[in-house]
Amino acid sequence: MRRFSKLVLTTGLFVLATVLAKQTFADNPPPPPGGHGSNGNQAPAGAPIDGGLGILLAMGAAYGCNKLYQVRMAKQNNLM
Repeated sequence: MRRFSKLVLTTGLFVLATVLAKQTFADNPPPPPGGHGSNGNQAPAGAPIDGGLGILLAMGAAYGCNKLYQVRMAKQNNLM
């Protein structure tokens, strides 16, 4: 009986969350201003990824060096 009530509660919460999520959708954006597109369509500006990519690469290299150091220290301690 406990398993059944847990299943009903979980299913009910899932359905409730799904129904409530449908009510919180965002509205459509407002129309663009009057002079928009008078010069023709323009490509969207790209987001710079250089700074974040460099930080992620540096953190990955540091993590890899740390793991390599840990493995070497574990092997060295087991040999002594």
